[in-house]
Amino acid sequence: MTGQPPGTALQEAAPASPAATVGNPLHGVGLMLGSTLLFAAMHASIRHLSADLHPFEMAFFRNVFGLLFVVPWIVRYGLVLLRTERIGLHLVRTAFNLMAMLSFFYALSITPLSEVTALGFTAPIFTTVLAVLVLREVVGPRRWAAIAIGFVGTLIILRPGFHEVGAGQLLTLFSSLAWACALMAIKTLSRTESSVTIIAYMGLLMIPASLVPAVFVWQWPVGAQWWWLVAIGLLGGAGQLCMTEALKQADTSVVMPIDFCKLIWVAVIAYLAFGEIPGLYTWLGGAVIFSSTMYIAYREQSRARPVRTPLQTPG
Repeated sequence: MTGQPPGTALQEAAPASPAATVGNPLHGVGLMLGSTLLFAAMHASIRHLSADLHPFEMAFFRNVFGLLFVVPWIVRYGLVLLRTERIGLHLVRTAFNLMAMLSFFYALSITPLSEVTALGFTAPIFTTVLAVLVLREVVGPRRWAAIAIGFVGTLIILRPGFHEVGAGQLLTLFSSLAWACALMAIKTLSRTESSVTIIAYMGLLMIPASLVPAVFVWQWPVGAQWWWLVAIGLLGGAGQLCMTEALKQADTSVVMPIDFCKLIWVAVIAYLAFGEIPGLYTWLGGAVIFSSTMYIAYREQSRARPVRTPLQTPG
């Protein structure tokens, strides 16, 4: 589960079925819109609570309370859900997922929310590049052009040489790269593992993995902090489920354009809660990055891949 990282974003491995989906496209659009609002609210909650608790500790509780959405699967399928001969790859995926979540949560605590959200759209770009380098997938000139345009959008936001590139921006890009690596592991696992097995192992392994860094900055939550932590976990889990169902109801090319609404929700919430006003370059760069990732998603779907791994930010 992403914050975008796992969040993140995470129906992370779609069912092994043909690319075409059967469902209600309008329903899918509504669910996707709901997921963007839920993820935006989670990001704002992390920013608010970061004044009192370390982001690493919030990541741990995000996984603890987010596990509530995995428990029904475990109850339904039982221990057969955990049968696997690829535990090593599950651990590798968990390591990348953890790096993505920790860096994303920390970036949310020190960087304007709109910048983190806009830069988070780079995850599908990194995923496509890694698919070429790691999985030897063939990418045509049009998708390479889309990748190049996406990186131009990143430069528009960062403006190196004209504007100081902060640690938060770099952490967000690292989070996108780590999430892309996790997606590579998910793609490989999906060849032999069911999607529910992949997600179940993610939920179970992320809790002890995220506890390790949290121990070094630990302080027990008090009072209303518990409610914020529960909200972060539930918002992330609910957002992930809404996105999963949206991609079942309609094709990626139908619902993924709605993901840009995440930047709009974040801008509104950040202004009302923290007085942050996104700059022109953030909007422009975010639109360029998102347009390039939309084209990449469209090309992925047009190739009718037998296993669909929807592209998403580390939410």
